[in-house]
Amino acid sequence: PAIFVQATLASGTLYIWSGYGSSTWNGHTWEGVGSLLNISTVEEKATVAATGLVVTLSGIDPTLLANVLDEFEVCGPVKVFLGAFSSPGVLIANPICLWAGNLDVPTIDVGADTASISINCESRLIEMNVSVDRRYTDQEQQVDAPGDLAFSFVNSIQNQPVYWGQTPSDHI
Repeated sequence: PAIFVQATLASGTLYIWSGYGSSTWNGHTWEGVGSLLNISTVEEKATVAATGLVVTLSGIDPTLLANVLDEFEVCGPVKVFLGAFSSPGVLIANPICLWAGNLDVPTIDVGADTASISINCESRLIEMNVSVDRRYTDQEQQVDAPGDLAFSFVNSIQNQPVYWGQTPSDHI
């Protein structure tokens, strides 16, 4: 088995995998980081819930830490794929997307000779908890559908009396 991680950083997309050497798949060259890559347990629940995971890269030279942090981009997309090899260097076609979400806050652990970065990754379902700040106005409708007149008369009907079932002359 092999784990492939695709993460968008400031300078482009990072393609790494849990083996050694380079592996070509999906039109990209994935750099092997071996045991330096660690991924927390991927959870799936019976209910609709946002479950995150943690991607950890260890063995980083502490002098390069500033460069690594400059590359980090919060909310950049990240995908984790699960693949398998039938023999050394022969990847079974089409690894499956095991998890997809966005990069969150990194945690840095600096040792004497090496450092490790643990990057929290949040599921896209976390957006369910964010309220949508949109209104039913013509201005908001023009953002989604320029030229649409669906909400152009909303303001004029705000205080318009509506007679249901009878007209004002029937009140006599």
